[in-house]
Amino acid sequence: MHYISTRGGMAPQNFCDILVGGLAPDGGLVVPDEYPQIDRSTLAGWRSLTYPELAFEIVSRFATDIPIADVKRLVEAAYTEQAFGSKAITPLSELEEGLHLLHLSNGPTLAFKDIAMQLLGQLFEYVLEKRGEAVNIVGATSGDTGSAAEYAMRGKRGVNVFMLSPHGRMSPFQRAQMFSLQDANIHNVAIEGTFDDCQDIVKAINNDAAFKQKYKVSAVNSINWGRIVAQVVYYFHAYLHAAKQIGDEVDFVVPSGNFGNICAGHIARQMGLPVGKLVVATNENDVLDEFFKTGRYTIRGAKDTHATSSPSMDISKASNLERFVFDLIDRDSKALAKLWKEVDSTGGFDLGKTPFFARMVGEFGFSSGKSTHADRIATIRTAKAKWNVVLDPHTADGVKVALEARRPGVPMVTLETALPAKFEGIILEALNTVPPRPAHLSNLESLPQRSEVLPNNAEAVKRFVVDALN
Repeated sequence: MHYISTRGGMAPQNFCDILVGGLAPDGGLVVPDEYPQIDRSTLAGWRSLTYPELAFEIVSRFATDIPIADVKRLVEAAYTEQAFGSKAITPLSELEEGLHLLHLSNGPTLAFKDIAMQLLGQLFEYVLEKRGEAVNIVGATSGDTGSAAEYAMRGKRGVNVFMLSPHGRMSPFQRAQMFSLQDANIHNVAIEGTFDDCQDIVKAINNDAAFKQKYKVSAVNSINWGRIVAQVVYYFHAYLHAAKQIGDEVDFVVPSGNFGNICAGHIARQMGLPVGKLVVATNENDVLDEFFKTGRYTIRGAKDTHATSSPSMDISKASNLERFVFDLIDRDSKALAKLWKEVDSTGGFDLGKTPFFARMVGEFGFSSGKSTHADRIATIRTAKAKWNVVLDPHTADGVKVALEARRPGVPMVTLETALPAKFEGIILEALNTVPPRPAHLSNLESLPQRSEVLPNNAEAVKRFVVDALN
């Protein structure tokens, strides 16, 4: 399998070549030149597989330049009962008939990002060791990517992590998870701005070809294709446990800000997984809800990006949307590049009056919904009273939308994003109690924390990286 850029300016490359590269050289995102196809008989044969076995089947179809035995070893090292608390890795529970919750947050940092990051850590170390190289990861986080990346990469040979986060906009738990790490290869940078500002800085650094080459800059955000591949696996895993018969449709609701998690669902569907609807659930920062309802994609600046009680989705510029739009417009890289030039010059584009808008729902199965603070409080209370389940606020956004979007007779799976322990404030407000947390994290916020506050400026971050490496 070979990989190309959504914007058409990159010669085809292998998986290992693009794994540590982040953005494509032309500023686009890396995608495979075609999606592997899984037929119904193969899917039926996967029903008895363990999670690592299923991950091997899927990852090996994308990482075709890694020997089969090595792929098997890497996925087995990533997906262990010790790391995720159960052999199922991503267990599926049924809240009520036809309404399911996919548990993705039992990894080291209690968030769904661990599923991809644990594999990415293995892959990075493998590729770098094979090549005798080192990389400096420059990433951005709205709360969960950062800690998942840092826990996956801490102590890894040949890897330094520089993680940007919006100063003062994460929960105390999220902040402490990252800033309390004392490993020499982990560097936390709090940017005076929003997550979108952090993301823009990462893209600016990736687009500085000379700096990127000199300092071996890489990425672990969802712009990294390895992240997306790892997330494709749990859509297949959930489907195999939710569908009564192979071939039956299963719908998914995904709380989303940056479009990475649900982009993996889109790819699973393109591979032949019988997904019916892919429903995007947003919070008050509803750029994606507006896009799927109207065809208008309009990014918003810092002053129009709300600080909400589901902070990991406080995003107004969805990086991974580019991968979906590329497929939506028949992989026309010139048209794609033109659309993103409009984003840069005017702040967005409008597909509402084009034939592509109808295809979003009809051909690609997308729809959307949104949730407010009052909605998530109400949903957390309902889930506790009705199913004796405590939801984190982002998952509550998803469940609220799932209850609105479910179809009779079609299983509806909401993807859990984090454990409630990461967001004590809103759980206390909703249920008048503090959610339980793992014993080893009981005093997390009291641990010494280490971070650097920097202005919203790519050059300042570059100087910090250079100083840290010298």
